[in-house]
Amino acid sequence: MVEHWANSIPLSAASLVRGGYLAVQTFFILSGFVLARSYAKASWTRNDLWKYAAARFARIYPVYLVSLVVVAPFIFQAMLTPGKSPAVKAGLLLNYGLVLQGWTGALGVGWNTPAWSLSCEFFFYLFFPLLLIGLRKANRLTVAAALVAALVTPVLMAHSNVPWQWKPLYRLADFAAGVAAARLFEFLQPAMTRRGQWLYLPALAGGVLLIIDPRIMEGTYGDLSTGLRPLNVAALVGFALSGGILARVLSTAVAQYLGKISYSMYILHVPVLWWYGYWAVNGPLHMSPGVAAAVYLPLVMAVASLAFERVEMPANRWIRDKVADWLRERQRVLTRAAAA
Repeated sequence: MVEHWANSIPLSAASLVRGGYLAVQTFFILSGFVLARSYAKASWTRNDLWKYAAARFARIYPVYLVSLVVVAPFIFQAMLTPGKSPAVKAGLLLNYGLVLQGWTGALGVGWNTPAWSLSCEFFFYLFFPLLLIGLRKANRLTVAAALVAALVTPVLMAHSNVPWQWKPLYRLADFAAGVAAARLFEFLQPAMTRRGQWLYLPALAGGVLLIIDPRIMEGTYGDLSTGLRPLNVAALVGFALSGGILARVLSTAVAQYLGKISYSMYILHVPVLWWYGYWAVNGPLHMSPGVAAAVYLPLVMAVASLAFERVEMPANRWIRDKVADWLRERQRVLTRAAAA
């Protein structure tokens, strides 16, 4: 819908528009940072692990399930269309149902292409308690070593011919960098609170420069993601420290609400696009690309807000409460058994 417009603007600006997908790395690093801050004092008893697992599942799967319901007619149509063997069709359903897309590469269907990143998140969640235990009280040298490892490990994997389609393995470095960044934030907080612009402004400028001209990375053994990783860490820690107009803008109520609905928007925007393209772009409405794009963005935001309010938050609370109730009942049973 915006391709004609993107072709009409300066090449540098078009590179930034087309490089929007690179923000997935920012999301992975942010995920590690937020979890490290949220679980900083967790003791990781058996009950803690159950609650953690329930919270992580509740955070991701309910809205993802809604995304599959949205595209269910297209999935059903694909299952009835000849040309694919029953085994291939079953594999597609299994991949999407169990969120395995990040391990399998291109599946030949685009029902919800961004969902590959959820495979990564579930994989990260398995390792998070170990990462946090290793880094939450780490000294400066250990944190620096962890950040260097996060920078170097994907490069070593690539040069060792680890398959690129195993995205969770490659992206674990982003998440680990976020966990390390939470500890780095603690080191910097006493001296740099409200002075974070000295970190995030140079980091943002460096990121823009890299996206506009990725040839900067030639001869470094790394790729664009390698170059952006430390810049994302610096930008994230800088914004967390606050300071400057950009940090103030991101602290407003509107920005915070957009942040809350961002996951729903991210995981629903392609399923919504299936129907939008069917009706508005290629279907009976025949909107022009510019008009279609102008309508699509607020439509997706409205759908994301609805999903957040009616599905994501209620399902999150319900799953957490059910697991908490089960744990309490389990504890009562064990207590009675011990007393007997």
